[in-house]
Amino acid sequence: MADTAGRTIGRSRGLKAVATIGVRSSGTRHPLVAAAMVLPLALLLAVTFGGWEAVVTQASSVAGALGR
Repeated sequence: MADTAGRTIGRSRGLKAVATIGVRSSGTRHPLVAAAMVLPLALLLAVTFGGWEAVVTQASSVAGALGR
Protein backbone atom coordinates (compact mmCIF):
# COMPACT_ATOMS: atom_id res chain seq x y z
CA MET A 1 0.00 0.00 0.00
CA ALA A 2 2.74 2.49 0.85
CA ASP A 3 4.35 1.95 -2.55
CA THR A 4 1.11 2.84 -4.34
CA ALA A 5 0.69 6.01 -2.28
CA GLY A 6 4.23 7.09 -3.14
CA ARG A 7 3.60 6.67 -6.84
CA THR A 8 0.35 8.59 -6.64
CA ILE A 9 2.02 11.53 -4.89
CA GLY A 10 4.84 11.52 -7.45
CA ARG A 11 2.37 11.42 -10.32
CA SER A 12 0.35 14.32 -8.95
CA ARG A 13 3.49 16.39 -8.51
CA GLY A 14 4.45 15.69 -12.10
CA LEU A 15 1.03 16.75 -13.33
CA LYS A 16 1.24 19.98 -11.35
CA ALA A 17 4.65 20.70 -12.86
CA VAL A 18 3.28 20.14 -16.36
CA ALA A 19 0.28 22.37 -15.63
CA THR A 20 2.60 25.09 -14.35
CA ILE A 21 4.66 25.04 -17.53
CA GLY A 22 1.49 25.30 -19.61
CA VAL A 23 1.76 22.13 -21.66
CA ARG A 24 -1.64 20.73 -22.48
CA SER A 25 -2.19 17.01 -22.51
CA SER A 26 -3.74 17.10 -25.99
CA GLY A 27 -0.43 18.19 -27.50
CA THR A 28 -1.95 20.91 -29.66
CA ARG A 29 -0.69 24.47 -29.70
CA HIS A 30 -1.82 27.53 -31.63
CA PRO A 31 0.49 28.18 -34.61
CA LEU A 32 1.25 31.74 -33.47
CA VAL A 33 2.34 30.46 -30.05
CA ALA A 34 4.60 27.91 -31.74
CA ALA A 35 6.09 30.62 -33.97
CA ALA A 36 6.64 32.91 -30.99
CA MET A 37 8.53 30.09 -29.28
CA VAL A 38 10.70 29.19 -32.26
CA LEU A 39 11.52 32.54 -33.87
CA PRO A 40 13.82 33.93 -31.13
CA LEU A 41 15.97 30.81 -31.24
CA ALA A 42 15.99 30.80 -35.04
CA LEU A 43 17.11 34.44 -35.11
CA LEU A 44 19.81 33.76 -32.52
CA LEU A 45 21.16 30.85 -34.56
CA ALA A 46 21.06 32.89 -37.77
CA VAL A 47 23.04 35.70 -36.14
CA THR A 48 25.47 33.33 -34.43
CA PHE A 49 26.30 31.32 -37.52
CA GLY A 50 25.90 34.06 -40.12
CA GLY A 51 23.04 32.44 -41.98
CA TRP A 52 21.14 35.56 -43.00
CA GLU A 53 21.25 34.68 -46.69
CA ALA A 54 19.69 31.28 -46.00
CA VAL A 55 17.02 32.87 -43.81
CA VAL A 56 16.12 35.39 -46.53
CA THR A 57 16.04 32.67 -49.20
CA GLN A 58 13.79 30.44 -47.13
CA ALA A 59 11.50 33.32 -46.15
CA SER A 60 11.06 34.35 -49.78
CA SER A 61 10.35 30.74 -50.77
CA VAL A 62 7.69 30.42 -48.08
CA ALA A 63 6.16 33.78 -49.06
CA GLY A 64 6.06 32.64 -52.69
CA ALA A 65 4.39 29.38 -51.69
CA LEU A 66 1.78 31.29 -49.71
CA GLY A 67 1.16 33.56 -52.69
CA ARG A 68 2.40 36.82 -51.24
